[in-house]
Amino acid sequence: MPNSQQPRHKPPPRKKRSPIRQPLAAPPRGSDAGAAASRGHARGAAPRDTDAAAPPPAAATTKLQKALADAGLGSRRELEAWIAAGRVSVNGEPAHVGQRIGPHDKVRVGGRLVNLKFAARLPRVLLYHKPEGEIVSRDDPEKRPSVFEKLPRVNGGRWIAIGRLDFNSCGLLLFTTSGDLANRLMHPRYELERDYAVRVLGALSDEAATQLTTGIELGDGPAHFLRLQEAGGEGANHWYNVTLSEGRNREVRRMFEAVGVTVSRLMRVRYGPIPLPPGLKRGHCRELDAAEVGQLLKILEAPAAEEDVGRS
Repeated sequence: MPNSQQPRHKPPPRKKRSPIRQPLAAPPRGSDAGAAASRGHARGAAPRDTDAAAPPPAAATTKLQKALADAGLGSRRELEAWIAAGRVSVNGEPAHVGQRIGPHDKVRVGGRLVNLKFAARLPRVLLYHKPEGEIVSRDDPEKRPSVFEKLPRVNGGRWIAIGRLDFNSCGLLLFTTSGDLANRLMHPRYELERDYAVRVLGALSDEAATQLTTGIELGDGPAHFLRLQEAGGEGANHWYNVTLSEGRNREVRRMFEAVGVTVSRLMRVRYGPIPLPPGLKRGHCRELDAAEVGQLLKILEAPAAEEDVGRS
């Protein structure tokens, strides 16, 4: 007799996520079911439980530091410090970290009223090709040129730098208007890889290359490259492509110095899923469109309730 049981089909393997190269279609604006339910309530549809009507839904609230971060006033960690220092008030009273606020609350930072928008919207994300000779800071005692001088203006917020590149380094630098997204892109738990093209004086010995990939001790803890590959060179200059999953201060330079090699040029060519666009000239920037931002949020597995496809 033929076997009556149907053969089981294995689910197709999940595709590995790749860096952003082409924009994807934007996700839908909202749930059709939710919209239909709203229309039903608007028409006065009777609830199933006829003994007691359901209580009205509570107004949506969010944590204070998240609302301020989403408004582009800084990272969550920075804003939590402001709240703890007494710089933030809600409805005339000193705020506390973790406090939840709603659309009708009046929030002031340093005595100035802040216009918080509770409607979900996409953050803005900017790609900047940083040249050498610019500092990633708004306040520099030496008055050196700042990367922020090259960026477009943001109404009602500010650009937040995602990681840093030191004064003598160049390459891809990311900015966003969302403190929450900045935290996702920088937090160690996401282990987003960073690729660098590094030019050094001399060549690495096999022993030094092994040390750099298996682990060396720096002043702030152990470090190692996930990948290290030769990339050619002439004379005294040799190029290497290296990959890290973290972004400590001057980490790449300090790692090479630890094995007795001097870095003469350092260029970041990828941050997480975002590569440095080949056509983006030094000192110029390009903003991701809505589809690209949506794709980035999907890669980072951002909760859908916190983001939307439209910009206000």
